[in-house]
Amino acid sequence: MPALRVTISAMNESTDATSPMDLAAAPMVRSSGLWPTLRDAIRGSSVDYTTAPIGRGILMLAVPMVLEMLMESVFAVVDVFWVARLGADAVATVGLTESMLTLVYTVAMGVSIGATALVARRVGEKDPEGAARAAVQSIAVGLVIALAIGVFGARYAADLLALMGASPSVIARGATFTRVMLGGNATVVLLFVMNAIFRGAGDAVIAMRVLWLGNIINIVLGPCFIFGLGPFPEMGVTGAAVATNIGRGTAVLVQVLTLVRGRGRIALARRHLGLDLPVMGSVLRLSGSGTVQILIATASYVGLMRILSTFGSEALAGYTIGLRVFFLALLPSFGISNAAATMVGQNLGAGKPERAERAVWQAVRYNMLFLGSMGLVFLLFAPSIIAVFSQDATVQSFGVACLRIVSAGFIFYAVGMVLTQSFNGAGDTWTPTIINLVVFWLFEIPLAYLLAVHTGLGAQGVFAALAIAYSSLAVVSAMVFRRGRWKYKKI
Repeated sequence: MPALRVTISAMNESTDATSPMDLAAAPMVRSSGLWPTLRDAIRGSSVDYTTAPIGRGILMLAVPMVLEMLMESVFAVVDVFWVARLGADAVATVGLTESMLTLVYTVAMGVSIGATALVARRVGEKDPEGAARAAVQSIAVGLVIALAIGVFGARYAADLLALMGASPSVIARGATFTRVMLGGNATVVLLFVMNAIFRGAGDAVIAMRVLWLGNIINIVLGPCFIFGLGPFPEMGVTGAAVATNIGRGTAVLVQVLTLVRGRGRIALARRHLGLDLPVMGSVLRLSGSGTVQILIATASYVGLMRILSTFGSEALAGYTIGLRVFFLALLPSFGISNAAATMVGQNLGAGKPERAERAVWQAVRYNMLFLGSMGLVFLLFAPSIIAVFSQDATVQSFGVACLRIVSAGFIFYAVGMVLTQSFNGAGDTWTPTIINLVVFWLFEIPLAYLLAVHTGLGAQGVFAALAIAYSSLAVVSAMVFRRGRWKYKKI
């Protein structure tokens, strides 16, 4: 197992070379060392990720990506903090709705996989026109699918809640929340896809700033709409959905303006609009398999929620709070994993597969250090953390059990997350898809049912199955990754 030590000596090997696709106005990275690199990463300094020292390249990508995801996780925690004040039914509504929103996140993340892989590969090949065409086709695919989901979700919100096992009181109180979240899902999809385009191009700072803007708006407006502060109407749990859509919609507008005005490494122009069959075919192929991959993984959460729903709203609420806190660590970890995907895509495009592999294992070490530290914090302080979000003793007990059991496997999650995103960054989307199918559906769901129903563990059996499954995924992914077939994937 790689040592849990973040080394920075590789960042001192050479000065950075600038890609022809870099912004002319962007400041050059002239200094080496950890703190100058962190400063330059936050500022958005220009760097060629196919020639820069690997350690520096990963940090230049990972730091803004981690900050981006950290804001997303902070918003998720703040959001459930306010909603929890409305009672267990309100939190259960959010949990059940977000389980259904897994379909939306599946589309967003699936198309994002294709967008990142194609854009990163074209950037590595020094083909800005190809990168722009890939971006436009990716946005078009995501938008069409999101609109279809929005129409269906808004129409059948109450029925979907009932299908998920919600009680009559949850349906009566939360149907409008579900309707707003599903009906406005296009803001989620577009935000994901366009930020994936920025990341694939190496513009991680732009993605960070956009998401911060949207989520700061969410955080400010959330309690205003939930409790009716000042001139805002009191909308209860529905107010959380309204605030979320306003914040994310604003962020999407900023993304579009950034792309159209050419403020990043990709500039979209009128000539890039319209159907491009070869590029669209590549987007659909990668995004299709990527969507199946994410669907397999995220839909397993729906199965877990369905098993948990038999133990009552308190179990659902505790699980929802526990996972929200869990994502406080996991979402920033996705930032490190996404950095590996960009490094892989761009370096394969530049014809440097061995450099791509070295970048992956460096990212694994960074992620193990980060998630290992967070896992230790959660194991030690789970009761105090969960108590912040709920005063209900039963909800707290479920939340503490969830957080402690799941966080016990953080070191393994760190490895699995980076390797999965590295496969995707190479365009080898079917490999993690098959691994997900075996681990989450043929192993995790049956194990969760067995532990929860037939061993007397109850809800804790579901938490244990989740931890065991993700740890198993890491081991299998490492074995397959070392074979190296991903290095020769053409996209």
